[in-house]
Amino acid sequence: MASAARDRWAEWLAERRFGGDPEVRAEMLARLAETRDRVLDRARLRTGETLLDVGCGEGLIGFGALERGAGTVIFGDVSTDLLEFCREAATELGVLDRCRFVEAPADDLAQVDDESVDVVATRSVLVYVEAKDVAFGELARVLRPGGRISVWEPINRFGAEERRRGFLGYRAEGIDELAAKLWVVYEEIQPPDGDPMLDFDERDLLRLAEAAGFFPLRLTLDARIEETAPRSWEGMLDTASNPNVPTLREAMEDVLTPEERELLTERLRPLVEAGGGEWRMAFAHLSGTRR
Repeated sequence: MASAARDRWAEWLAERRFGGDPEVRAEMLARLAETRDRVLDRARLRTGETLLDVGCGEGLIGFGALERGAGTVIFGDVSTDLLEFCREAATELGVLDRCRFVEAPADDLAQVDDESVDVVATRSVLVYVEAKDVAFGELARVLRPGGRISVWEPINRFGAEERRRGFLGYRAEGIDELAAKLWVVYEEIQPPDGDPMLDFDERDLLRLAEAAGFFPLRLTLDARIEETAPRSWEGMLDTASNPNVPTLREAMEDVLTPEERELLTERLRPLVEAGGGEWRMAFAHLSGTRR
């Protein structure tokens, strides 16, 4: 698909999450492959079973399940562009006859019949859903008794306050006022006290899954505080942290004067290129069985 034709979800997955930086892309894809394997390991997928990949994106989980012997994979997403991408990939891989594609959000899986799948898997999907309780109810509804969920979600509350010190984990002298202007751009789009990406943590996921009828449940939290790796300044400027927000370059052009952009670049660029910052993030992995 031509870039101009992609919706915001497809464009972010293809370009904006990497900032056009091939090194960042390679590193991120390697981490995503590890996540895929963890999600599928905890799903306990058996040969011939049906797996529903909710929020399939480019098909990371679904195609991994097919490689492991799934009989059928249902690719579900809100993006028609991403579903078409998965359909084209399935055709090229010769597995189209084992695939089904449904345009559906996680909290409305009406196109999937009751008790019709063996496994439901998500990776960074429920984080975008406001009605997470409804979504868990839908996951339970489509699963057969004894069916399993394997849910992997970022916990953006973790380290949120620390990320505000300086900017994005970088602490540079004289940029506090500039950083505050940039934070206004992001918080107007995603208010910290009301956006679905920020209003939950791992305990909420566990509570919602139990309320939806999953038992037993297992949740593991992978919380990390690490030094940022060196990366290109241009790549940093062109990266968006999620599909709903602008890149740093776009935010700077929106609210900073040319002089302010020059000052921010002067102070922040050396730290970014040297890797002189902190990266704080947590990921929750929840697995369970439908009663």
